[in-house]
Amino acid sequence: MRNLLNKVRYKMLGISSIIESKLLYLFDKAKATLIVSNAWKLLSSQRGEGFVDTAIKILISVVIGALVLSGLYALFGETVLPTLKQKVVDMFNYGG
Repeated sequence: MRNLLNKVRYKMLGISSIIESKLLYLFDKAKATLIVSNAWKLLSSQRGEGFVDTAIKILISVVIGALVLSGLYALFGETVLPTLKQKVVDMFNYGG
């Protein structure tokens, strides 16, 4: 009787180790599948920058560029060019 119980225990241990290894394999496979699935979702995602965002950025950059250019034009037109013109006239004014 004792020999029979030992045989049954041995078989149960063998079966439980097989089940445990299968469960670990399935768990690892499910984990890998989840990682691949998340990566696939991330790479195939259509989310991102929209057309409205891009249009607003372009509009802001055009307005800032126009302000900078108008400021430089005003600076050169009122400050730099008259002074430069006077310096050139003074440089070529030999008479006095």
